[in-house]
Amino acid sequence: MALNYLWIAFFLIAFVVGLVRLIFFGDMEVFPNMINATFDSAKTGFDISLGLTGALTLWMGLMKVGEKGGMVQLMSRLIGPFFSRLFPELPKNHPAYGSMMMNIAANMLGLDNAATPVGLKAMKELQESNPHKDTASNAQIMFLVLNTSGLTIIPISVMAIRATKGAVNPSDIFLPILLATFFSTLVGIISVSVVQKINLFDKVILAYLGGFITLIGGLIWYLSTLPREMINTVSLLGANLLLFSIIVAFIVMALRKKENVYDAFIEGAKEGFGIAIKIIPFLVAILVAIGVFRVSGTMDFIVNGIGDAFAYMGLDARFVDALPTAFMKPLSGGAARGMMVDAIHTFGVDSFVGKVASTIQGSTDTTFYVLAVYFGSVGVKRTRHAVGCGLLADLAGIVASIWLAYLFFG
Repeated sequence: MALNYLWIAFFLIAFVVGLVRLIFFGDMEVFPNMINATFDSAKTGFDISLGLTGALTLWMGLMKVGEKGGMVQLMSRLIGPFFSRLFPELPKNHPAYGSMMMNIAANMLGLDNAATPVGLKAMKELQESNPHKDTASNAQIMFLVLNTSGLTIIPISVMAIRATKGAVNPSDIFLPILLATFFSTLVGIISVSVVQKINLFDKVILAYLGGFITLIGGLIWYLSTLPREMINTVSLLGANLLLFSIIVAFIVMALRKKENVYDAFIEGAKEGFGIAIKIIPFLVAILVAIGVFRVSGTMDFIVNGIGDAFAYMGLDARFVDALPTAFMKPLSGGAARGMMVDAIHTFGVDSFVGKVASTIQGSTDTTFYVLAVYFGSVGVKRTRHAVGCGLLADLAGIVASIWLAYLFFG
């Protein structure tokens, strides 16, 4: 339901703003540009879905190998006590636990192409336990918000873009992003738990969260002992080595159980292809609405208004030029990345604005993209409190990014 209202709102706001620009400013290009945006966004949505087909086919096949070999069940047992508190409606040793853990681990390592396929598999497994197939279950909402909060230990893509743009230290945004995503994830968990009445003071939840904080602290300490130029290299190598080790472990465990690895892979790969085709209309719908909203000039109007307000109050408004990245981040990951690159190109890769935009880009995932793809893959139409909690996590990550940028970069 929330997506329905949002979709309508994007078009209506864009239409009104377009009329204002045409009547009062004589902008004869605004409506042609908006129409062009619908075609461009539709093509982008299809291209993304097409690009996902290979990744989905690969990772759904590998997940099936892991499932046959028992690795998924092993991971489910390891995180079962924690997830059973966050997902009280799921039965013990539910197959979705393993898929969700793989998805969250891939997101933490900044490996988006690996995270999406296993995330869609998890959503499909959660849907099997959902008594109301067109309405998001509590478990699906908690899982989606954990995704949209975008907890990231190694922001590979952001550091890579900064490196290609000539940053003196491409990894200098590593720690701010890590902390910003921690805040967004924490707020996401708390917001969903409050709505769903989950007891966050449970001993098991506190123990897991405490262990996770300790792990992050240890990682930060280790990386702080490395030369700055080595952090990106070590992070990239560690992330991909871990990922490939998981793939090998899946295969070895399946062999130990005397499973036909190739047949298992083909079985899972067929599911991946079907999901890729299914999400096309949902992805095209949300990207077209976002594209029209952006081209109408509504985004520029909001950013300029915020900048004027901060200037009027005599406050430091240097961060305002990075806000287009913040506003686009919940709507479109590709558009937000484009906004970040534009800020870097305009103000400089090592400028304050460039670093704020980079931190924001890595602080959260793309809420409406994740919402459209994950819920669309299982036919969920009523999203309940997923949008509100996801956007609250996004807001926490963006505010934390701006504050941390001032703290780290002045």
